[in-house]
Amino acid sequence: MKKTTTKKSTKKAVAAEEVLETSSGKAKGLVVVESPAKAKTLKKYLGRNFEVKASVGHVMDLPKSQLGVDPDKDFEPVYEMIKGKQKVVEELAKSALKADKVYLAADPDREGEAIAWHVAEVLKLPKSKIHRVLFHEITKPAVLKAIENPIELNRDRYESQQARRILDRLVGYKISPILWTKVRRGLSAGRVQSVAVKMIADREKEIQAFISQPYWTVKAQVSGNDKEFLARLVKAGDKKIDRLTIDNEAWAKQIVEESQSATWRITSVTQKSRKRNPYPPFITSTLQQEASKRLYFSAKKTMTLAQQLYEGVDLGPEGAQGLITYMRTDSTRLSDDAIRDARNLVEKILGPEFLPKIPNEYRNKKNAQDAHEAIRPTSVKFTPEKIRDCLDVDQFKLYELIWKRYLASQMESAVFDQTTVDIQAVAKSSQIYGYRCTGSVLRFEGYLVLWQSDDETDEESQSLPDLKNTTPIKCLAVSDEKHMTQPPPRFSESSLIKELEEKGIGRPSTYASILTVIQDRKYVEKKENRFYPTELGVLINDLLVENFPSIVDEKFTAHMEEELDQIEEGKMNWVKTLQEFYTPFQETLKNAQEKMRNVKREETPTDIKCPKCDKNLVIKWGKNGKFAACQGYPDCRFTSEFTQENGTITLVAQPTTDEKCPTCSQPMIIKNGRFGRFLACSAYPDCKTTKPITTGIKCPECKEGELSQKKTRFGKIFYSCTKYPTCKYAIWDKPLKGNPCPQCQHPFLTEHYTKKDGVSIRCPNKECGYKAAAPIGENGQTTAATS
Repeated sequence: MKKTTTKKSTKKAVAAEEVLETSSGKAKGLVVVESPAKAKTLKKYLGRNFEVKASVGHVMDLPKSQLGVDPDKDFEPVYEMIKGKQKVVEELAKSALKADKVYLAADPDREGEAIAWHVAEVLKLPKSKIHRVLFHEITKPAVLKAIENPIELNRDRYESQQARRILDRLVGYKISPILWTKVRRGLSAGRVQSVAVKMIADREKEIQAFISQPYWTVKAQVSGNDKEFLARLVKAGDKKIDRLTIDNEAWAKQIVEESQSATWRITSVTQKSRKRNPYPPFITSTLQQEASKRLYFSAKKTMTLAQQLYEGVDLGPEGAQGLITYMRTDSTRLSDDAIRDARNLVEKILGPEFLPKIPNEYRNKKNAQDAHEAIRPTSVKFTPEKIRDCLDVDQFKLYELIWKRYLASQMESAVFDQTTVDIQAVAKSSQIYGYRCTGSVLRFEGYLVLWQSDDETDEESQSLPDLKNTTPIKCLAVSDEKHMTQPPPRFSESSLIKELEEKGIGRPSTYASILTVIQDRKYVEKKENRFYPTELGVLINDLLVENFPSIVDEKFTAHMEEELDQIEEGKMNWVKTLQEFYTPFQETLKNAQEKMRNVKREETPTDIKCPKCDKNLVIKWGKNGKFAACQGYPDCRFTSEFTQENGTITLVAQPTTDEKCPTCSQPMIIKNGRFGRFLACSAYPDCKTTKPITTGIKCPECKEGELSQKKTRFGKIFYSCTKYPTCKYAIWDKPLKGNPCPQCQHPFLTEHYTKKDGVSIRCPNKECGYKAAAPIGENGQTTAATS
């Protein structure tokens, strides 16, 4: 491995041997994991001879303020300790001095491998003391087995993660400054996220360009053996009729008219048994897709819940227990023990007829990493019903989903008896029309007992009478129905993850973060669970497609993912991979700096007159998107938000208030800024006075300022003191003006919301703990009584 560089700083680089240790005796081993939750579970398994500490994620990373990579020195990275991790590292160093062995037990993937390497590096642990352990499930037998069989740090896996991190850094830190110059400051580009934005933007272009066309279908109501059933038109003469064949109403009406007076007879009856096979157990992508479709969970929420189930849940008498195997995997493989346990349980609770003679095996997709099993319960004894009371509502829903999919994957196929009846209608004109009806009867449920899916129903399946070729039939009615072709649907979280996976873009550990980042950056937004590109997202995508075509090319991005996999497998050199990427990338950067359109300088003229100076307004791009501005700038500084519909631009009047400007006594107006709404003088730019919009509630800390609503750069609302930065008091919950806390007399209560419990009233004093249900108003909505 190419030697990496750690930023030299006596405050940041902590060596275990430099930490003074006064206590006597040594522990058998120190186990280092990423999360405190996992550490808590492991402590109960390992006993007093082991100390378990959490690194709380990564301890080192590339610096935020600079590139941190030297392309001229084989892409040598310069790592530094992450801000705020000094205390964590010092605690790890103290514990490492007391331990005979240090077990680096970060997650069993690339990111976990990088954490393990960096912990070893920042603590300057001798090689003889380092032991890497992989927990694929957090159960006592699995943990003890891993501790007893440690391995060495995986150089190839670490170099694969390092190559990915450097690739992402090069793309982000090289392209983003160009966007700052050409569009506005604060924008960013991502190697994988930009491809996801392009997919959403391209789909939107397809939808907008789509021209809907009419088509007709023809169906007949037929009776035979005293029972009615439906038949659809499949042939007209020698012409096969598919969904879009009949493209005009006249033809449809002609078919209906001729069919109604035709002679009808059955030409064939085909009966066959059809199997529907169970689905494989979950991998990361399919878990996210199904949780989105069935439970309406975001990918981020699904992974957060899965992480909790993996790291361990307190089951009361059973103690802390990891309930599922590692949740970042693209392998459908199950261990022999897991297959045996599933089969035994299926036979026990459902019967031997639901058990296939040979265990079901599933083929992995191309390039799947087989280091981990599929996502499954760690033990069949923890049935959903048994542990329901130990989980919150959402944890239970996800666990039950994983449980059912795991068991169903080892069950028998469902069996249907399918009957297809072909019918001939001979018109008086001698034209022959072919109709077909299909009936399906479930003979054996198989895995459907546990797992129903959206595609389990045949829309044309129906109950049919016992029909033969000689059965006389009668046409009761024939009708046509007009339809309109539909554009491709916008992506949901489920369908976007599926598309990313199918095209080889990203990996199991990245899907959730991709979807989160593109929304946080305001490049896409979600409406009714569908993704829409924002105006900003379309602009940035167009600029990247024009100037960095390979960066947003799906095949190129998938190829890079394949090369990262090959680095992990020891088949490629990470430095060579980066060199092959960076050489042409440099040339592309140079061209973009010169040729990318400068959106900042672009002005779209309008025929709208400026209300201040009567010159025409122009549309420009600013830090908060498009806005209307006076063409006479800088002599006239009038600006306004606007709306546009069917090409017509309408200025949005700034909402005025009764408050007067403390400087010039002009009315104050409400404006939207980067960090939320604020009051500004209407006489701007002559008067530039601004004020925060407050809640009218005094700050409980400084007693001077008032609490004001603000928002983070990701759009999340919070409330902070107007005396910031002198006073740094801030809370997430909405403060309620009125009565103090009845328990501790804190000057106000807050409105707290969670998906699990809804709205409740709470005291912001953490030592108090007062909580009450929110009252119900006349409209049936929860209201804060003290607001």
